[in-house]
Amino acid sequence: MRVLVVRPQASAEKTAAKLKALHHTPAILSLVVPVHDTDAATEGLARRHSAIAITSAEVANVLRSIGGELDRHLLTTVFAVGRATARAATEAGFRTVLVAEGSDGNSLADLIVRHRQDFGVPPEPLLYLAGTPRSQQFEARLDAAGAAYETVECYRMEPTRPKRSILKPLIVDEKPDAVLFYSRESARHFFELPLVTEYLDSFENALFLCISRNVAVMVPERFAKSVVVSATPTEEGLLDLL
Repeated sequence: MRVLVVRPQASAEKTAAKLKALHHTPAILSLVVPVHDTDAATEGLARRHSAIAITSAEVANVLRSIGGELDRHLLTTVFAVGRATARAATEAGFRTVLVAEGSDGNSLADLIVRHRQDFGVPPEPLLYLAGTPRSQQFEARLDAAGAAYETVECYRMEPTRPKRSILKPLIVDEKPDAVLFYSRESARHFFELPLVTEYLDSFENALFLCISRNVAVMVPERFAKSVVVSATPTEEGLLDLL
């Protein structure tokens, strides 16, 4: 199958390698670029906090770029959404990483609330290292539970629009059999591309594979029958759909 991977370049290249190993033909389309704010992350870590919460593996990339300043924080407990994010935190050097297996911020907030019920409420607030744009689910659920936390935005995803000369071969000249979506923002930007709008009919026979229902809602209703959601919010679950 010809599979179009819609995600940031570095992550997409890893996915492409996995697709080749599965004997598929990958094509990469990056519509957002991560921009790190290491100063914000460093300043956030310097404040008193009981634990760290992350909802994206991109945060681990920010933290790795801090260098030796991160060492003093590696014994801090990290709460992470999903195995991929937890693995990224572990690779960054954190010793204790607790993972919420759900696909969104609600599951992470629920994990934190249960942890506090079991082990008590710490005196210091939780440090939420976040990106922008982001869903407000996690923070809303913590607010509802009365949990003290501080949000520090340490990266942002900036949209980028490929030139028509680059985009046309990917989606028109060689139509994809499947499109992989890993985030709401990437899916939204994809369907906002003028060339996609112009050639929307060419996707009638394509499958839109989404890592979660939260992502799937960004696919236009006309393709509802072509949307398939991963049984688990992981890349392994997503690739199993192929």
